[in-house]
Amino acid sequence: MAPIATSPMKGTAMYVLLGSNGNITSKVAALLLGQGTPVRVVGRNAGSLASVKAAGAGIAAGDIGDAGFLAQAFAGATAAYTMIPTDYAAQDMAAEQDRLGNAIARAIAAAGLKRVVNLSSVGAHLGSGNGPIAGLHRQERRLDELAGVDVLHLRPGYFFENHLIAIEMIRTIGAYADMTAPDAPLPMVATADIAQVVARELRTPSGKGKRVLHLRAPSLYTMKEATALLGAAIGKPDLAYVQADPEEGRAALIQQGFSANAAAQLMEMSAAFSTGRLDGEYDKGPTEITPTTLEDFAATVFRPAFEKT
Repeated sequence: MAPIATSPMKGTAMYVLLGSNGNITSKVAALLLGQGTPVRVVGRNAGSLASVKAAGAGIAAGDIGDAGFLAQAFAGATAAYTMIPTDYAAQDMAAEQDRLGNAIARAIAAAGLKRVVNLSSVGAHLGSGNGPIAGLHRQERRLDELAGVDVLHLRPGYFFENHLIAIEMIRTIGAYADMTAPDAPLPMVATADIAQVVARELRTPSGKGKRVLHLRAPSLYTMKEATALLGAAIGKPDLAYVQADPEEGRAALIQQGFSANAAAQLMEMSAAFSTGRLDGEYDKGPTEITPTTLEDFAATVFRPAFEKT
């Protein structure tokens, strides 16, 4: 376990972020540090935390499944951003989610934290039939049982950044393939917009108990529509979207290193999106419409990433 940076002076706000140098955490850290706010970022190892440390964050490296380590990392925090890292190699993905989630909840209680912004997901209102999102449903329930802690569960849509996996496919097979039905409308969102909300909410005392906030872009997008927008941005207006056979998709994930259990859970999640099990829940509220469109993302993030490869 790496040494944990000294807490700021008494009376100074300090925020702890789980998620190492991930898409959301790195952006939240940059926003808070840019405002002169002390930040401590928690990750598995010091190497993964090097860039946030160089940017001025304190770091804590260790297993977030170790509640003792995590309670020490939370010590002195005004509020914390929590999330459960995804381990697609786990032989029992749900059990690993629960191991980490239980440790997070115990550490929050042990550290006496009073405010938490928790990353959940669209679809977390369901406890089953939604793949790994069910684990986030259980974590919401777990954190809701903490007495005297204000918890905001963020339920964002499908990350725009997930589309970056299509770059290799486009180069190798000339199409975008996924298990989700081509015409199923999905709420999507940019991780930069999620980060803005996390940073804002960490700095905003609530006193409102346990809450949920859905996050999505101004429009819903089908995978077919998303593919057309991404294709247009890279000069391939005729780029095709291909719905992979679920069993073939599951087998391909296993070949890529996913455990059989994780592959099956992702297949279940795709089926939930495809069949409309999650439809409408994200607009039952409260819902915040975030500013970035998929067109924006395609031009400013997807195209530069495609051109780099």
